[in-house]
Amino acid sequence: MAWLDATTAFDPDRLGKPVVGIQSELGNHDSGLHCHRMAQMLFTRQGCVRITLNDGALLCLLPPTRAAWIPAGISHRAEMKNSVAYRSVWFQPEAYPALPDAPAILNVSALLRELLERIAQSPWETCWQQAPALHLAALCRAEICAAGHEPMMLPLPKDKRLAALSANELPPVLRQFAAGCGASEKTISRIFRRDTGMSYQQWRQQWRLMKAVELLATGHRITDSAQALGFASDSAFVYFFRTMTGQTPGQYLP
Repeated sequence: MAWLDATTAFDPDRLGKPVVGIQSELGNHDSGLHCHRMAQMLFTRQGCVRITLNDGALLCLLPPTRAAWIPAGISHRAEMKNSVAYRSVWFQPEAYPALPDAPAILNVSALLRELLERIAQSPWETCWQQAPALHLAALCRAEICAAGHEPMMLPLPKDKRLAALSANELPPVLRQFAAGCGASEKTISRIFRRDTGMSYQQWRQQWRLMKAVELLATGHRITDSAQALGFASDSAFVYFFRTMTGQTPGQYLP
């Protein structure tokens, strides 16, 4: 186990271990685009992390108390805002072939949280082929496979005609966007279905949800978040949030 700060260079692949864990707490931090031969489980105890995968083709948001699963060999970049306390655990895919092969944002049960904490605190020289570490890693693998998924992933369109869209600015309604980019609403809708599997409206609503979580998790009030995302009132914002997640903002981000 290591406690890492922002200036420490670290590559889990170089340790040659089947399981590696670290603990850290960082302020504003950008990992840069990188890739591991090991699969990674990134768990946030507090703060919010924006993750881009597959050279920017997929945008993910990691809220506090959830975890991001990043399979081996997938390029990714993690951007942390404000203070983020996190645990990161890597698994060699050869040693744990049953782990998921697709990225996901996962719910973290009380048991999975404790397992990630224990592994993150384990010395790097731990022998993961012998008990009790063997059972600890096996139970963690089972919990990762059984974890529920959070709606915090957004595929990004590749078509150059949609280059005006920004991952940081509220997307306009379809009519306004079509007028601004010179393509018809029908053409834009077709491109979105092809590139993302979603309609433009579905994509925009998913963008708003992820941005809402990011704003709230970094200390913004409901009123400020509602205004930033184009809602007419706080109640309209809360209704949207509950419709998308099944929970109010206060329940989702306690």
